[in-house]
Amino acid sequence: MAAGMQLDPSKMQLVADLEIEMMSDMYNRMTNSCQKKCIPTKYREADLSKGEAVCIDRCVAKYLEIHERIGKKLTSISMQDDEALKKIQETVQQQAKK
Repeated sequence: MAAGMQLDPSKMQLVADLEIEMMSDMYNRMTNSCQKKCIPTKYREADLSKGEAVCIDRCVAKYLEIHERIGKKLTSISMQDDEALKKIQETVQQQAKK
């Protein structure tokens, strides 16, 4: 955020609400995906078997790793876009001065 730019409390609450919604969506997708991959639809016993538990651990770890990688890539792309926009604005300002 640029110096001197402050978000008012309502905007900060909106950002917080959106972040909670995104994390909840990611958790639900991960849960559904890993359950489909690791737990058979016909339950044989109430507790997870060792194989199911290992599968879920690996699935969740991979899902979170990919989520983090995607987040870093999107942040990188966003920063590149910001830099390109600043260069364009500087060029426009310099041309306007001429």
